[in-house]
Amino acid sequence: MLVACAAAAGIAEGSDVETGGSEADAAWKVRIVKDKTAAPSKASVTKEAAAKDNLPKPAAAREPVSKDAPLKEKDGASKPAIPKAAAPKGTVPWYRPVRYGDLPGWERDDHLAAFQTFLKSCGRVIARARDGAAETDSKRPQVPPAALAAACSRATAQAGEITTKEAARAFFEENFTPNAVVKKGQASLLTGYYEPILQGSRTPDGPYQTPIYKRPPDLVNVVDDTRRGTLKPGELTHVRKTDGGTEPYFTRAQIESGALKGKGLELFYFSDSVEVFFMQIQGSGRVKLTDGTTVRVHYDGKNGHPYSSIGRYLIDKAILAADRMSMTALAQWLRADPERGRKVMWQNSSYVFFREIKDDVGSPLGAMRVPLTPQRSLAIDPSYHALGIPIYLSVPTMKHVSQGSPFNRLMVGQDVGSAIRGAERGDIFFGSGDEAGRLAGGTRYPGRFFVLVPNSPPPATAAVPAAQKAQE
Repeated sequence: MLVACAAAAGIAEGSDVETGGSEADAAWKVRIVKDKTAAPSKASVTKEAAAKDNLPKPAAAREPVSKDAPLKEKDGASKPAIPKAAAPKGTVPWYRPVRYGDLPGWERDDHLAAFQTFLKSCGRVIARARDGAAETDSKRPQVPPAALAAACSRATAQAGEITTKEAARAFFEENFTPNAVVKKGQASLLTGYYEPILQGSRTPDGPYQTPIYKRPPDLVNVVDDTRRGTLKPGELTHVRKTDGGTEPYFTRAQIESGALKGKGLELFYFSDSVEVFFMQIQGSGRVKLTDGTTVRVHYDGKNGHPYSSIGRYLIDKAILAADRMSMTALAQWLRADPERGRKVMWQNSSYVFFREIKDDVGSPLGAMRVPLTPQRSLAIDPSYHALGIPIYLSVPTMKHVSQGSPFNRLMVGQDVGSAIRGAERGDIFFGSGDEAGRLAGGTRYPGRFFVLVPNSPPPATAAVPAAQKAQE
C-alpha cells in the first residue's frame, strides 16, 4: 500500500504506506478468545471506559435488521432461516463489545458499498485459510481467523441475494459484533493516500531520464511483506543475497548514483525525480506512456532500509516551518535546487521496486492483492487487526470528504503501511488522480475505530476452515 500524503510531507511521520499494499506486519491477530481465556469483566471494562474514553457500556450487539424468522418467498412459501453465527464470547484485550446503535451514523451508511468491498477480499481470505501454512513461517502471510473465513464463506454464498443496502446491513449485523478499540498509550490518527498519475517512457528519451527499477534477483525478503511489524524498529526487511550469505542492500543514494545501472532492471523513465520519489512513497502509480498507452506500476519489494520522513528532517533542521509544511510546499522546495533536493531525498534510504501490471483492474492492488476501493479500503496495522476485517470509522471533525458532514463509514482493512502502527492508526485510500490527491492531502484527523469482529461460525456452516488456536 501507499503512504499517507501528510507523511510524505513529514507532517505525520508515522503515516507512510510506501508499499502499494505490502509494508507492514500482518499478524492476523483478530482472534476470538476461547472460553479458557478470561475476557475482561463488565465492571472492569466499564470503569476503564468511563475514566478513559466515555465509550458506551459493553453490551450485546443490537438486534439486526433481519431476524431469524423464516423468510417468505414471493409465492408466500417459507424458506428455512440461515443459521445465525454466535456472538463471540470474548475478544482480544483492545476490543470492547458495543451495540450497533452506539456507532455514530451507522444506519445512514451505504452498507451495500461496504459489502461489495468486503466481498473483494473474501476469495483471498478463504484461500489463505484453506492453505493453512504454519504461522511460524515468517516468509508467508499468517492464516486468517477461522471466524473471518467463515464469514467470508457466508458472504460469498449469499452475494447473489444481497443487492440492497438493507440486506447488506442485515448481513453485517447478523455475522459480526462491533467492538470499540481501546488501547492505552496510543493516539488515533487517520490519514489518506492515493494513486498518482505520471507521464513516462519505456526508454530514456528526451526529458525522460529518471528510471524506476524492477525487483532485483538478488533481493531477499527477511519476512513476508505483510509481516514486517514483527521486526524491531530499524531492522532490515530485505537483504541482498551474496555468495557468502547476505548483506544490507544498496541505499537510495547508492541506487540513484548508479549501483543498479546497466543491469537490465530499468522499468520506466520519468522526467521529474521528485514525482518518482513521491510515487515510491505512495507505492503505486498509473503511467501514461509516450506511445499513448497507460499502465500501472505496483510495489514489488524494497531495499529493506527503514523509511525516513524527509519533511520531518527539514523541520528538525529548521529549514522549513512545521506550520507551512505540505506535500506541495515540500515538492516546490525540492525542485527549487535539484542537487540540494537530491541530497535531502537521500536522507530517506528506503527505495521501492516496482512491477508492471495491466491497466484493467480499475484500481491499484492492496496488500491482499485485490483492487482497492476508493473511500472504502483502509490501510491498517495487521498486528492489531486482521486483513480483510470490516472496520467502522467515526471521524467527526473530518468534513472535507462528505460535503460538510462527519466521516462515518464502514471500511475494510485491505492494505498496510510501513509506518501504519497502532490499534487506531489508519490510511484511507481515496482513488487515483489529482482530486484523490487533494482529498488525501487534506486528511489528518483523530477518529474512532469500531472493529466488526466475526461471530463464531454456526454449526450448519459448510466449508469453514478448522478452528485455529485462539490468541490475544
